[in-house]
Amino acid sequence: MSRRNDGRVYDRIVDLLTASGCSFEVLEHAAASTAGEAAAARGSRLEQGTKAILIKYGRQFGVFAMSAERAVHSAKIRHALGEQRTRFATRRELRDLTGLAPGSVPPFGEPVLPLPLFADPSVLERGIMFFAAGSRTRSIRLEAVDYEAVARPRIFPFVR
Repeated sequence: MSRRNDGRVYDRIVDLLTASGCSFEVLEHAAASTAGEAAAARGSRLEQGTKAILIKYGRQFGVFAMSAERAVHSAKIRHALGEQRTRFATRRELRDLTGLAPGSVPPFGEPVLPLPLFADPSVLERGIMFFAAGSRTRSIRLEAVDYEAVARPRIFPFVR
């Protein structure tokens, strides 16, 4: 992927949601680097946000989506995936694999990002979700049920 991929990622998300007949809203807001900053910029509650983190498990990377107020529990990922080691992707790995900066990764795998997608059940608990859409200044509001149907993540608990 190219180093400047944010516009293409956004376009792939919008195309996917539109083709699937999902109702969604695009929100433009002040630049946000953290889930808390994004919630404040959007005017939403932190727990309505979904953050996506790139994690290396074994020899591959995956996108792990969770409710924004939660933290990763690495042992749960290792156990569920049968791996000995996990670690967060470095900024360079994130850029090389997705073309995106930290804080802009959407909770999608294929066909939006070329990676497997995993979601904690916390993503689906709130009904409505907000997430970064490939940019620190653009988010999408979407029904969690539509997210699950369109993104098709592998769901298992992996947060604290």
